[in-house]
Amino acid sequence: MEIIIPLILNGFSMVMISSLSLRNNMMNGNPYAQPLKQFQFIGIGVILAMMMMTYCESRREDNAKKKKPGKNFLDIIRDNSGKLFAFSWFLVLLTLIPGLGVKVGGARRWLSLPGFRFQPLEVILFTLPIFMADRLTDESSLPKVMNFKSFLKPTLTVIIIVGTFLMGQPNLGGTILVAAICLTMHVERRGWKYPLITFLIAAVLAVGFINFAPYLIAEYRMRRVRAFLDPWEDPMNTGYQIIQGLVAFANGSLTGVGIGKGLQQEKYLPEASTDYIFPAIGEEFGLIGTMSLLILYALWTWRVFYIYKNAKSPFTKSLALGLAASVIYPMFVNAAGVMKLMPLTGIPMPFVSAGGSSMLFMWAKVGLLMCIKIESEEYKDDDE
Repeated sequence: MEIIIPLILNGFSMVMISSLSLRNNMMNGNPYAQPLKQFQFIGIGVILAMMMMTYCESRREDNAKKKKPGKNFLDIIRDNSGKLFAFSWFLVLLTLIPGLGVKVGGARRWLSLPGFRFQPLEVILFTLPIFMADRLTDESSLPKVMNFKSFLKPTLTVIIIVGTFLMGQPNLGGTILVAAICLTMHVERRGWKYPLITFLIAAVLAVGFINFAPYLIAEYRMRRVRAFLDPWEDPMNTGYQIIQGLVAFANGSLTGVGIGKGLQQEKYLPEASTDYIFPAIGEEFGLIGTMSLLILYALWTWRVFYIYKNAKSPFTKSLALGLAASVIYPMFVNAAGVMKLMPLTGIPMPFVSAGGSSMLFMWAKVGLLMCIKIESEEYKDDDE
């Protein structure tokens, strides 16, 4: 189920991207270019997850044959968690360099390297749970008393360091996700017992807001906020995308207008295959389609909960929680943005939105979760 459900979500992705692109997308004269590209990324992502599972299983079998078992795959990942996180943080730093960082819509969130372009945020959201799980469960540095110091190191430190450079892009949505994942993992591992910490977090956020006010009140961001508050104030410009998303949901009604029959076929809705793929699904599949999508995410979360519950070490428990949060939180942010429950942030819908870097790292997270499941089964076999 942990693999089947993402594959079903990928099916939604392929159907919608094909529906949205076949009539209008003529990249190099090939209307199948975007669906084929998405299919390639899905295939590479699935192969990556399978390779991780296979290697994890082979390490498990090798250790079972040895009198002195070596490290399993997750141990290797943990030993290199600091290097992986530092590398992903360095990639975010590179986006701020003109010529490497690609500026789109007023923000430098993409990194352009020879032959490909990707969002370093996706790398951060993959390495962050690994790094945080290692630091939060490191017995040598585990504080005896859970006080503010235990929150400062590593949770608040990571939020400030990563958030500083993400806001330099600026990327408020990414900063919120990083903070939410770190806080979720911290509360699960070390609890939330001290009211003073809440006050200090509020103080830090206030200071951060003051420091980054020039970014937060940038004209393009203010246009986005105004569009969220009242998209009908400027329906043909700043509010256009939000209105068209709501129109798509309304057109879909209960059962949808049918595959390939939506108004979004005529490109009324910008970014329909990426940020706004959820309303496009709502139009062609209706409320039944959107609810089915949300139910699939809920079922996947339920299955991952059992992986978390059966994990045999504090590290794997914390890692499973962090990986699940790095998938489910973006889904909520995307859905809330397109349904006008919060301002748009440009976060894609996991496993569904078009995009290579997001798809690859989502499947890498599935691979790691399956490795945690394999490890827990190994301990179960040993107990028997």
